[in-house]
Amino acid sequence: MGSPTVASIFAQRVVVGVGDMAVSNNALVTLSTYALGSCIGVVAYDPGVKVGGILHLMLPDSSISPDKATAQPAMFANTGLPLFFRALLGLKADRSRLRLFVTGGACVLNSQDNFKIGERNTKATLDFLAANGFRPRQIVTGGTTNRTVHLAIASGDMTLKTPEANDAFSLAA
Repeated sequence: MGSPTVASIFAQRVVVGVGDMAVSNNALVTLSTYALGSCIGVVAYDPGVKVGGILHLMLPDSSISPDKATAQPAMFANTGLPLFFRALLGLKADRSRLRLFVTGGACVLNSQDNFKIGERNTKATLDFLAANGFRPRQIVTGGTTNRTVHLAIASGDMTLKTPEANDAFSLAA
């Protein structure tokens, strides 16, 4: 088994809650967000400067609750996405090097989802990205399964976990 490494002793997991985001350039940090159902997780990584982030947005449009959008802008696609990319650029990420992964947008309700929140969240996210010249490397959305995402800032390695599988991706390659 051996002794722990110095890096493992100081490693930090930063949990991104629902309607929140985190960005980092700290190589000891792993960002994680759990239980993406109808919510969307946008994962971004710039391998040139080892800056990454996760946005866990909940709803497509802040017009339903402007006060909530002011207090918690990451909750909505139209306010959270601009904030997320500004934060990444603030840590010296270069938009031309950003590698994006989009996941979530599921319909996890047992009954029919009349509001189609997952679909609407996916559309709002992908429309914003396209309008701003971003092309995700991979999009894993829809279905009926919750997803969990982990991003290691040091390497750009990302894990997408579902009840059925653990899939590994590299956003550094």
